[in-house]
Amino acid sequence: MKKVLAFDIDQTLNIAKTPINDEIADLLKKCLHHFEICPISGQKFDQFLVQIVNRLKDPTPEELSHLHLFVAQGTQYYKFNTEKNDWELVYDYPLTDEQVAKISETIEKCARELGFWEENRLQPGDEIIENRLSQVTFSALGQKASTKDKYQWDPDCKKREKIVAKCKEYAPEFDYEIGGTTSINAITPGMNKKFGMTHLLTELNVTKEDILYFGDMTQPGGNDYPVVEMGIKTITVRSHEDTAYALKGILGVI
Repeated sequence: MKKVLAFDIDQTLNIAKTPINDEIADLLKKCLHHFEICPISGQKFDQFLVQIVNRLKDPTPEELSHLHLFVAQGTQYYKFNTEKNDWELVYDYPLTDEQVAKISETIEKCARELGFWEENRLQPGDEIIENRLSQVTFSALGQKASTKDKYQWDPDCKKREKIVAKCKEYAPEFDYEIGGTTSINAITPGMNKKFGMTHLLTELNVTKEDILYFGDMTQPGGNDYPVVEMGIKTITVRSHEDTAYALKGILGVI
């Protein structure tokens, strides 16, 4: 029996950039009574709250103590403090201002050169390049674009593969990972999900054999692939429906 269930978020627990639905919320809440639950994603802490935590129905402090938020690919880790009844930051490995500027300039330059800079499609107040402290994320249509538009923009990842290839020419000192539906996460080498999962092992005092991981980008170049490379048991899913099906099977044999 595994001790930890770890999850990518977009396309694994939800429709990209939307809160988890009632079924996934109910399944995760049930899993909290049997496992340590560890979402790990390139998203910001606030999005973890909006998309996962706030969707759980009346969670108790004890239940939340078994939910571990590995933010920005696990380069930030938040756990629930039952005494303070609030989330606390355990560690953080931010980029420098100079690194953020170099990455941002490189991605914009490459996207413009390739004709993939979609500034005219942004909604008011949205942005294409976002500083997430320990990574910089390119979201081609911004965060507020419709799910339909995001799915249609780069369904085969070919546009983002071209952007990544050009970014590596201009700024090879950084790593670039494709994630979600329109995103590229730029990080310093090694600050990917392998970094986050390695810290998970230490923080939760578990082994790789104790973990079952769910993700949709498990192919080479995908942001879940570092987990596969670690030798952690991984289930590749294509939607939250796949994840729900697997969780029902797991809960059914407990």
